[in-house]
Amino acid sequence: MADDKDVAEKTIAEDLVVTKYKMAGEIVNRVLKQVLDKCVAGASVREICEFGDSLLLEETGKVFKKEKDLKKGIAFPTCVSVNNCICHYSPVPSEADYTLKDEDVAKVDLGAHVDGFIAVVAHTVVVGGSSDNKVTGRKADVILAAHYASQAALRLLKAGNETYAVTDAVQKVAEAYKCKPVEGMLSHQLKQFKIDGEKTIIQNPSDAQKKEHEKFEFDKYEVYAMDVLISTGEGVGKEADTRVSIYKKTDEIYQLKLKASRMFYSEVRTKHGVMPFNLRGFSAESKAKLGVVECVNHKLIEPFQVLYEKPAEIVAHFKFTVLLMPNGPHKITGLPLETDVYQSAHSVTDPELKSLLNSSANPKAGKKKKKKSESGEPMETEAAAAF
Repeated sequence: MADDKDVAEKTIAEDLVVTKYKMAGEIVNRVLKQVLDKCVAGASVREICEFGDSLLLEETGKVFKKEKDLKKGIAFPTCVSVNNCICHYSPVPSEADYTLKDEDVAKVDLGAHVDGFIAVVAHTVVVGGSSDNKVTGRKADVILAAHYASQAALRLLKAGNETYAVTDAVQKVAEAYKCKPVEGMLSHQLKQFKIDGEKTIIQNPSDAQKKEHEKFEFDKYEVYAMDVLISTGEGVGKEADTRVSIYKKTDEIYQLKLKASRMFYSEVRTKHGVMPFNLRGFSAESKAKLGVVECVNHKLIEPFQVLYEKPAEIVAHFKFTVLLMPNGPHKITGLPLETDVYQSAHSVTDPELKSLLNSSANPKAGKKKKKKSESGEPMETEAAAAF
């Protein structure tokens, strides 16, 4: 491991690294689309998650086949968190499942990596919602708030900007829709084999978090997983009695006492390395559940807690992976939101925010903008659809 420190960090200044990120991004977008198609009334959340994970493994298995030592696979297991569940719901077979119902708000979150270069994504849908069956009220408010907040964030992810510019924009968009960002949620810089890099963007920090959380400046050739989680409620996440199923290995060292723990930890290192994993992926779930306890107690692995808002509230989630190229932010994951499905009584009225959302998020827009679409609007109009 000592030798690794001397190896120069691989960044997107290198074409091959960009290619690997884009490959992972294309895989993630394809899988996301198929997982979203499964989010229908009567569907089992566990089965949807299992389907997503098997697709991620299948798709990553098709690239760089000749390079036997190149690691690839799941960078974040598939989760489907519904309604007031904020994140990380992906149940194992021995735990209670959830069956989707019409009008449920389902948040799908997943990720893949190619050679340790990570692409993650999250998207929110309303089960049964369509242009013929519009989504209204608080569900529409929170989904549009999260969507436009993520679009504002994308336009601010540029070298030279400060992380708190993103924090503030997300806060303002949420407020325009009478919603709140989920307190203290972090978006992380991504590096090779590192899903939680040092630089972070915080949402809706409490006073204590403001004091502790560092401000950072974005720099070119950095990569970020931009996470936007918005709530119709107070935006404070709490743990309930749902068991954690997703974990990640840390850099801690400890001599495990129990045989079950040693076997489990050995499998974590060989199969998953430093990437988050789901206990479902272990052949003997009962042994994995036994082994995980000692590993967590001694901080060898850390849990991704399943968090909840108050029962009557709704949370929406959008996440995308963005490469900070010299000519601007290049978004490699995320699917468009069909904004015409959602009807809210609210909208962004702040002139500065409107101007930001109406600006192009496409790095090549400088040249393309001269070519107007038939309606005379700039080519990139996804964010501006509501204005």
